[in-house]
Amino acid sequence: MMQSAGVAPKVVTAASSRRAATHMDIGNIVAMLVPVPLGILWLGASMLVYALHKHHPDPKVGHYTQWAAYRLYAVVGAIVPIATFFPGNGLYLWLISWAVAALIIIPWSFWSLARIRRDHWEDTVVPAEEPADA
Repeated sequence: MMQSAGVAPKVVTAASSRRAATHMDIGNIVAMLVPVPLGILWLGASMLVYALHKHHPDPKVGHYTQWAAYRLYAVVGAIVPIATFFPGNGLYLWLISWAVAALIIIPWSFWSLARIRRDHWEDTVVPAEEPADA
């Protein structure tokens, strides 16, 4: 693959990659702090964030995003079969479930944000694509 003279490779900065790696964890924290309606909306939006960041040019962004998604979907996914057996409207039990989920996800997400901050980030060079008519 020869590079054309007029096409330069794109550079994704280290700061941009680091910021992208935090999106899923920050979303998880906010969704746990304000579960209705943000928690519900975040379940849908998190899938979009995951899809966008999992295939980021810097593989570390995908790694951190994937683990943040594992945490969120495991905890929320565990609540679904448990809540099936809540009697009546089970408001008290839903509040307990939310508190337990928040106690798991929030500290873990802050720990992950600290790891992202301590990690060494480098600029990523994305090779330029050749024009279709070449």
